[in-house]
Amino acid sequence: MSDVKIAFIGCGGNANGHMNQLSQLDGARIVAVCDVQLERAQSAAEKHNAHPYTEHRAMLERDDLDAVYLSLPVFAHGQPELDVIARGLPFFVEKPVAINMDIAREIEEQVAKEELITCVGYQLRYLGSTQIARAMLQNTPLNMLVGKYWCGTGHGNPDTWLRQMNKSGGQLVEQATHTIDMMRYMGGEVDTVYAMQANRVLKSTDCPDVNSLSMQFASGAIGSLTATWAYDPGDWSNANILDVFYASQMLNWNPSRVAVREDGKWTEKTAPSPTIDEVFVEAVRSNNGAHIRSPYSDAVKSLAISLAANRSAQENRPVSIAEMG
Repeated sequence: MSDVKIAFIGCGGNANGHMNQLSQLDGARIVAVCDVQLERAQSAAEKHNAHPYTEHRAMLERDDLDAVYLSLPVFAHGQPELDVIARGLPFFVEKPVAINMDIAREIEEQVAKEELITCVGYQLRYLGSTQIARAMLQNTPLNMLVGKYWCGTGHGNPDTWLRQMNKSGGQLVEQATHTIDMMRYMGGEVDTVYAMQANRVLKSTDCPDVNSLSMQFASGAIGSLTATWAYDPGDWSNANILDVFYASQMLNWNPSRVAVREDGKWTEKTAPSPTIDEVFVEAVRSNNGAHIRSPYSDAVKSLAISLAANRSAQENRPVSIAEMG
């Protein structure tokens, strides 16, 4: 395969980031883009020398596609993925993978049936800081994981889909899923969650603006996560932060570095790493998904935790992940 020829379903903000990354990769070429807004599709097509579409099924009729990126609002996942699977194409899909478990499980089943290479946009798994932390924690029993995602994105237009619970699932599903996924990636599978939520600031939306949840990991470790999107919109320093306690030690992780105590002093460590787009393109080129750290089936497990937390808060009880189906 000379160039990996890629199509996009969705040309919004996240898609543009991936398009820009791909445009800098040797051997990757964006040949088609699709968006329900014609102007957005045309703009992306012009920038990347691709053909614009407004209907993804028409785009998928092309016979020159090697892979597809899906960058869609949470509520729009489902049929587009199934249509891509029907074409037998590897795909990259943004997180979270669905608005409910029924949709996610249907797609997961079809992916397994067709044995397709998939990648979900949990890009934090691919960072150098993450791999350093994972290496440090390898074969070490964990005691507790404490995460937080505090930001101010909830202060935007309350009429957008992001701030409608039935379309986004709220912050725990749409946004803090990154932190939840990192807690799984560091600490292993979660058995049970118990969550509390409230709406304290953003009264014009039905999404909770503060979230607190406890987790019981299968290993016996415990975890906690606090999340709010009603904080200062200009301060992103408290988003995706994780403290991991192991033995009598702890490490502090964020996307840019790992901080650990060595010889009584805090030391920061980081390392270069390939982007998630590089890993996906190479997987498609080689027809080998071994280096993909976030396949679709794994991402479904992170979605289940977010949805279980929402159910727990609504029903005021602990919810086991097994209940989520």
